[in-house]
Amino acid sequence: MSDKHGTGGRICSAAAVFASYQITEEVLSAAKEDVIFMHPLPAHHGEEVADDVLYSPCSAVFDQAENRMHIQKALLAEMLVD
Repeated sequence: MSDKHGTGGRICSAAAVFASYQITEEVLSAAKEDVIFMHPLPAHHGEEVADDVLYSPCSAVFDQAENRMHIQKALLAEMLVD
């Protein structure tokens, strides 16, 4: 069996796996002031991305998800047309 996460075969929680990669305010503070945070959703709130980042003014996550929805609807409409 593969030991992908170096756990000796134990199953890790998502929180443990994402801990080193979580996007937090501290991580964003290293970016330029006009940073825009994007994520394709669904996000693991509090594990993959901190809630304060997800709901911050620099987050375009929900606009991005809405745009994706419209593209998906257009693709579906195109595929269903004879």
